[in-house]
Amino acid sequence: MRIGYVRVSTEQQHTERQQVILNEMDVDKMFVDRCSGKNMNRPQLQEMLSFSRAGDVIVVESISRFARSTRDLLHLIDVLTKKDVQFISKKESLDTSTPSGRFMLTVFGALAELERDQLRQRQLEGISIAKNNGAYHGRKRMVNSEFDRIYAEWIEGRITATQAMKKLSWSKSTFYRRVKERKISDEKIN
Repeated sequence: MRIGYVRVSTEQQHTERQQVILNEMDVDKMFVDRCSGKNMNRPQLQEMLSFSRAGDVIVVESISRFARSTRDLLHLIDVLTKKDVQFISKKESLDTSTPSGRFMLTVFGALAELERDQLRQRQLEGISIAKNNGAYHGRKRMVNSEFDRIYAEWIEGRITATQAMKKLSWSKSTFYRRVKERKISDEKIN
């Protein structure tokens, strides 16, 4: 059986391009993840690994859709090899059924990881330059006009912190950062 694996990083991104490519490669079944590839805790990836059997072929559009680090890539390929499952990446023209394909897989995996690390480095350099020029101020602050009211309810013990976070649609770190800012502000007033 030819099994396709598709991954996009967010719910807003589209999978059609990858799906068309895999359908052209005659996949019988497709697994689609809509989450970051930074680790292997992806539901459809895990389901696909469990589903695959000896003799199957896993087909992906590119290595970067399958794994984001060389270590993860080599681990996944090792899992597939132990199950006697082949791996094909369309973009890199890789096929693990051949010795040269297995070698090139390692090389391309290392290059993909290098590219990702360089992108992250360029991004940090760009942010640093923008900060020095006064053009970068971080992400926009999450604003909720209900904070004062909900904060008061929480301080008075009428709701829990978890309930306050849910009402505000804020993460735990955002909520407690705002609470800390509010307490500092209140101390300055008093």
